[in-house]
Amino acid sequence: MASKLYINETPADVKNAEGLHLITQSTPNGQAVQIFLEELAETYGTKWTTTLINIMTNEQKKEWFLRLNPNGRIPVLVDNSASAKAANNQNPFPVHETSAELLYLLKEEDKEDKFGFKDEYERNEALQWLFFWHGSGAPYQGQTNHFSKAAPEKIPYAIERFRKETLRVYGVLEIRLSGKYTGEPRDYLAGKGKGKYSVADIKTWPWVKGWERTGFTKEELDEFPHLLKWIDRIAARPAVQKGIGSKYSQ
Repeated sequence: MASKLYINETPADVKNAEGLHLITQSTPNGQAVQIFLEELAETYGTKWTTTLINIMTNEQKKEWFLRLNPNGRIPVLVDNSASAKAANNQNPFPVHETSAELLYLLKEEDKEDKFGFKDEYERNEALQWLFFWHGSGAPYQGQTNHFSKAAPEKIPYAIERFRKETLRVYGVLEIRLSGKYTGEPRDYLAGKGKGKYSVADIKTWPWVKGWERTGFTKEELDEFPHLLKWIDRIAARPAVQKGIGSKYSQ
């Protein structure tokens, strides 16, 4: 039975994909899922295929894409596995929203909790920081980018408001990583002791590492020394470099 998710205009590489398929562009949100897939490949040998689109041409607003994500945003992860189809009336299972995609991959692919936690308190801690960035950090930094670079009219109030809010959430990350209130500096956002690299870091890092592109100065970021070390620490991971590398360039 043909999937109702696909139409004639659906790209062939999407329509004919098997297993996991990622539709993406290498934006911060796209990079989060790209990085996690590369980490899973390095750890477990996870396989997937990729379709790159150009959001500047509004490809994500076309019907074929909206059938997979009615919100018209990248990335979208489509599970074409037999088990996903069996549970969904023989249709592939599309997942949208970056954090939901990370959590889906965590459950389906990270069987040893290398990037998550078995302990429920640590798991909840990771969710707190994942949702913190999803609901606060990414929207603030995204609006800073929009009003300072893309908006047809420069509105000083909007630019200043979102710049201040982005710096504020950077400060929240600095408090966490510096151990300001615990006396114990951390390497990562979630987990006991110094923490463990997890989906909370994977979600947050692609945005924060772009602080210079957003328009912040080195002097401003020097206020967050532990955050800068965290950026460098994650950037050194081979899978992270693959996840933001030429493989995902158009």
